[in-house]
Formats: sequence, structure tokens, C-alpha cells
Amino acid sequence: MNTSTLTSLRSRRDRGETYGITSVCSAHPDVIRAALILGRDIDQPVLIEATCNQVNQDGGYTSMTPAKFRTFVEEIAGSVGFNTEGLILGGDHLGPNPWKHLSAADAMAKAKEMVAAYASAGFSKLHLDCSMGCVGEPEALDDELVARRAAQLAAVAEDNSSFSPVYIVGTEVPVPGGASHAVDDLDVTDPAAARRTYDVHSKSFAEHGLEAAFQRVIGLVVQPGVEFGNANVVAYRPDQARNLSQSLTDMPNVVFEAHSTDYQTAEALSSLVGGGFAILKVGPGLTFALREALYGLDLIASELDGEAPMLKQTMENIMTGDRNHWAKYYSGTSSQQRLQRHFSYSDRIRYYWSQPAARQAVEVVRTRIGNRSIPETLISQYLAPLTAKVRSGDVVANFDGIKLAYVQATLRDYAKACGH
Repeated sequence: MNTSTLTSLRSRRDRGETYGITSVCSAHPDVIRAALILGRDIDQPVLIEATCNQVNQDGGYTSMTPAKFRTFVEEIAGSVGFNTEGLILGGDHLGPNPWKHLSAADAMAKAKEMVAAYASAGFSKLHLDCSMGCVGEPEALDDELVARRAAQLAAVAEDNSSFSPVYIVGTEVPVPGGASHAVDDLDVTDPAAARRTYDVHSKSFAEHGLEAAFQRVIGLVVQPGVEFGNANVVAYRPDQARNLSQSLTDMPNVVFEAHSTDYQTAEALSSLVGGGFAILKVGPGLTFALREALYGLDLIASELDGEAPMLKQTMENIMTGDRNHWAKYYSGTSSQQRLQRHFSYSDRIRYYWSQPAARQAVEVVRTRIGNRSIPETLISQYLAPLTAKVRSGDVVANFDGIKLAYVQATLRDYAKACGH
């Protein structure tokens, strides 16, 4: 897969360009479809990433191996006319995290199998993250051990890839899965810590004979001061990240990768890219938008046929019948938990849309609306952000048009921030 967009991020910044790329971190077919259609329409590459828990050699929670995930994405690309030459697939947090309940040796053996599966499937952007401790180890490991394990995984990737992948190193707080509590403030990564991460990985790669591979380390994960909890968002403050941004001068070839940028304003996203955080990762914010669209369409269906809305109650029944994906993230009274199940920024509901009952419920909404054009006044009432685009004819006012456009509204903020 073409990595030229990723390898040019630093040189573009050095030339004074404000340029970045959105990393779409979702396995939901409608989110992927929305991203690929937008990429097609604006003639830009699309980066789609899977996490270690989501997709791995054992299937992950999506029941997809990396090879199956690639086929899944490419089939969607073919259905919407997106040229796969512009498709970039990435693996996020690749390391022992899914197996941290095992010994370090066993967990790393599984991590190596996973990286081999990602590399052999043609994933070209690999985030190597070995920061989490395994059984008998501290929760957070020292930098040298993290870098040594990352280099071991890079060696596996080099041996199993048919081309030269690019790498991301470093990590951020919280670990994969997101914050499980209210987030009020965050410490921006200390520039010295960022430089140390860069240096120890450079040294470790060299010790493993991977100097050429380190030249393809194009990004460093840091904390620019952005995060979201269940009900609040920590906004980006450029003044607090200024020293971190300036530290890029001392680290050739790399830009910063910002995780958890979901729900930041369009202005904040632009400031992030301008500050050197040229890879913007977003996931829950996209499925949150999709859920808003689906719930709004369910209410519109109710207005059109006079029957009661049913999607929200169906999802409530599914989630209360299977607590695995939300129970440890949502606290409070039963009514507070109910509210969070549907409307939390953490968007744990995203894990349930693939269940048969959920898919059937969405199809019922589609059937109830049918092929009719949705009245502009109902768009204004239930999905107001799209009213102007429906009125101008930029958005087709039917079920699929509204659903995809609502997700694309978020993606367009990212595209604009990235200079597309």
C-alpha cells in the first residue's frame, strides 16, 4: 500500500505547509463507507486503522483477522468506487495488551504473531506499543524495556511485510479502550519525555540491526492535552502544548500522532495540525455521530408512519442483556447508567451495532422510511445540523443519504484541519 502521504508529513511541515491526515479508527461499515466516499469526493487518501483488541490473529472482538479486515474494507471501497491505491491500513497499539494476563514471554509471543499477521496482510502503518506490563510486571514499564520490545516487533514486521511499512512509537494515557471516568485536566507530554522516547527507540532499533526500519518511524504518540470522558471533553489549548510542538525540531522525520481527538472543535483540530500533531485519530466520535443519525431517523420514521419509535428501546434491551462492553465504564445510579449507555462520549454502544438484533432494528427504521424523501421540516426538527445541506441539495434527504452525511460532517472538520 502507498505510504507516500505518511512519509511526506514531516517534509511538508518543514516546508511550512499545514497538512495532516485523519486516522479513522472504526470497524463499523457505515463509518468506513462514509470515510471512503468522502475520500473519493475530495480525491484524498483514506487511513483506516484497527486496534489490537479489535482485529488480531485470533479474530479480536470483531471476529476478523487482519487479512479479513483488509478484505472487508476493500469490498466497501469497491462498492463506493474508491480507488484502493489511496487506501492506507494501519494497526493501532500493536503489542501484548490483549494478552497482558499472561507472562511477558507468552504475551510477547502472541504479539509477534499479531504483528506478523498485520504485516503479511499488507497493513502499512504499524503502531508498536509495548508500554503495558504483563503478569508479574509493573503496570507501566521503563522506557528501555518498552523500546526493546517494540524493536522485537519491528523485526517481525520487517520479516513478514512484502514492502517497507512505516512505524509509530510511543503511547498515551489512557490505554486502548478510552477513559472510564470523568476527565477534568491532562498533563501535556513533557518535551524531554518525548525526546527520550525517540532516543531510546532509535538506540534499541539500532541494537537489533534495524537502523533502516527506524528511518521509517514517522510518528510519535504523545499527549497534547486532549481527551474525553463520559460527559465532558478536555479542549486542546495550544499554549500548553507549544513547547512540545517546538521539540519536533530535534527529532528528524517524525510528526506527532494525537489520540482521542474526538469531539474537539474544528478550530482545535486545525490548531493541532498546525502544532505538528499531523496524525489525528478519531473513532468513538464517528460512531457517536452515527448513533445520533440513527436515533434521529427513528424519530423521523415515527412522524412519517405514526408508529412509536423503537430503535433506542431495542438497543437498551440489547445492552442490558449484555453488560460486557459498558459495565466497568459507566457508574452512578441506574438512571445515570441508562443515560450513559446511549449518550456517553465514550460511546460504548458502538460495540453492539453489529449484533443481529441491532442490525435488524436499523433495517426496520430503513424500511419504515422507505424510498421517500424526508421532509425538510423533519430534518430541521430531528437532525438540524444537516438542514442547510439538504436545502441546498448537497445531501440527499433519504435514509442512506442522511446517515452517511451526518458522519461525514465530523469527517469534513478533520479533512479541513488536515488541509484537504
